[in-house]
Amino acid sequence: MIVTIITFIIVFGILVIVHEFGHFYFAKRSGILVREFSVGMGPKAVAFRRNATTYTLRFLPIGGYVRMAGVADDEDEELKPGTPVSLQIGADGLVQSINASKKTTLFNGIPLSVTGTDLEKELWIEGYENGDETVLKHYQVQHDATIIESDGTEVQIAPVDVQFQSAKLWQRMLTNFAGPMNNFILAIITFAILAFMQGGVTSVTTKVQSTTANSVARQAGIKAGDEIIAVNGKKNTSAQSISLLIQDSPNKRVNLTVKQGTQTRKLTVKPAAKTVSGNKIGQIGVRWATTTDTSLGAKLTYGFTGSWNITKQIFQVLGRMVTHGFSLNDLGGPVAIFATTSQAAKSGLRQVIYLLAVLSINLGIVNLLPIPALDGGKLLLNVVEGIRGKPLRVETESVITLIGFGLLMLLMVLVTWNDIQRYFF
Repeated sequence: MIVTIITFIIVFGILVIVHEFGHFYFAKRSGILVREFSVGMGPKAVAFRRNATTYTLRFLPIGGYVRMAGVADDEDEELKPGTPVSLQIGADGLVQSINASKKTTLFNGIPLSVTGTDLEKELWIEGYENGDETVLKHYQVQHDATIIESDGTEVQIAPVDVQFQSAKLWQRMLTNFAGPMNNFILAIITFAILAFMQGGVTSVTTKVQSTTANSVARQAGIKAGDEIIAVNGKKNTSAQSISLLIQDSPNKRVNLTVKQGTQTRKLTVKPAAKTVSGNKIGQIGVRWATTTDTSLGAKLTYGFTGSWNITKQIFQVLGRMVTHGFSLNDLGGPVAIFATTSQAAKSGLRQVIYLLAVLSINLGIVNLLPIPALDGGKLLLNVVEGIRGKPLRVETESVITLIGFGLLMLLMVLVTWNDIQRYFF
């Protein structure tokens, strides 16, 4: 269990850091202020600041985020009238830090009861100092001043010139796309490493290596060395596509075109139904033959070919969800990932690396779906802005993002509960 937990944290951590670093890097290159780079969610464990960004590690290893100035999900705490803060004044007479937290104190901080602020355009804060309501104090704020939020996290304020919307449209689109892009790059590198670790590239062919006893395939006369070249008249070039077509037909007649030596036969079989993870799938009981290419070229290109094969499989599954109806059993959340990680950890390092590559591609593709609050949803809003010639109102974008986030959280709860039932009950 300890090994599984450590493996899960490492794999999840790599995925999150690589994904969020894509957003972080291109935001910085575009002049967008990244206020916080967080690994994990929930309460803060540790934090430090460097080059205008606060880096935090949080207790719940279920994700992470890059908090960019001015975006809809930039949770900037509003300093409402009456909020008690303390100010630290620099040598130039400007406010260099605003402390709104009770968990920390500023050296020589000036206590102030806030009456108004503008920390985006004119950069000022005013209020009553030391409880004296007879004199209203007005302070100018440094462009790069920090604010210590209620949970004790110190982040830089967000003047309008460094906000997300101030960057050019193509820069914002690239920043939104960079997270999934990094996941694809990680998968390519990981598959290439895996090819060198295992000494070559193993490919699954459409030839039958063996059939299980009393299976549908054996009863139909399919034997080792035969090659299945078509299903229901549709030619197939991969064992994966053949398997998916068979899985989609439990207890239904399926027409197979089988090459046996120099002859080609047409067989009709009825795949046996088997329940896997709550879904009923068809099986005929064949084990596919494999080939291994040990050449240097195959190892180097496996980063791309391996990634492309997994990508095709994911889109085939997504297509089945559209054509065969949506089911929670087709999805997996943290519990399913943890269970899969447990199996991979027992199988060894190579299986863990393979899992990392597959999860990275999954994360990249899912994040590109045009769903509000995901990177794909943000890219869709960028496209709408390009068509309209102007961005949506911040309030409108915030509502869209909030609705999308709420739906995602609801889906996450349902998927997690479904996973708990599948794996523990």
